[in-house]
Amino acid sequence: MASMDPTTNLEKETTTGTATGSVNGSHNNNNHAASQRWDYGHNPLAHVHSGPDGRLPAFGGEFQPGLWKSNEHRKFANPAPLGLSAFALTTFVLSLINCGARGISEPNVVLSVAFGYGGLVQLLAGMWEMAVGNTFGATALSSFGGFWIAYAILLTPGFNALGAYTEAADEASVLGFFLTGWFIFTFILLICTLRSTVMFFLLFLTLDLAFLMLACSEFAASNGAAGSSKTLQQAGGGFGLLAAFLAWYNAFAGIADPSNSFFLIPVFHFPWSEKGRESRGKTVRETV
Repeated sequence: MASMDPTTNLEKETTTGTATGSVNGSHNNNNHAASQRWDYGHNPLAHVHSGPDGRLPAFGGEFQPGLWKSNEHRKFANPAPLGLSAFALTTFVLSLINCGARGISEPNVVLSVAFGYGGLVQLLAGMWEMAVGNTFGATALSSFGGFWIAYAILLTPGFNALGAYTEAADEASVLGFFLTGWFIFTFILLICTLRSTVMFFLLFLTLDLAFLMLACSEFAASNGAAGSSKTLQQAGGGFGLLAAFLAWYNAFAGIADPSNSFFLIPVFHFPWSEKGRESRGKTVRETV
């Protein structure tokens, strides 16, 4: 028995050492995993919290109407200003034509910017919004990028998308259907901005009204009311110009910070938003 004790002790020490090494190795692996929390190469959504802790209030520059995570530890840049700028410029050009600026009435010049900037670039920005975990931004920017591509296809003679409609009234009706669908979609997005900021909400409000005016303009043209159709088209152009400038406003809010700008622009939080309740300093019971 005495001769077996060293072996037994050695086995115990080996077993204990192995177990301790396994525990330490597991602990080290856990620490390594914790240190890789922000490793976006494995999981681009790893930074998303399940609760409000660590989130910042909406302001439009992140194209997120709810609480959002700061980009301090985010490997990807904020794609929202790019998408907003692409939307703004394309909308600006088309809206000027809808308003009849300088007597221009043909929208064909929009084709290049609709395909290249408002379409392709905005679609790419929407895809990057998916990568950073922003469902609202991904849905809105990708959809409006698709809108500009679809609109450019309608205007491109080579596609002949409207060639099947030989009557001008029928062509105006189907364009009205097209714009009405986008009015409904934008209204859904508008509802989601009611708890964000005034500038973010106004962007979607003016855009929704632009779609409504332009859809009604096409229906009026289909009914033979040329005068009303022109007036509604100009109204749609006016709301479109407002939407374009509001998109640029929100884009600037997302780009500007103390490192590159001498001033930051206000976004005006709604009093019932997270930031609005916080600024009033109400208790938890009062904010429920």
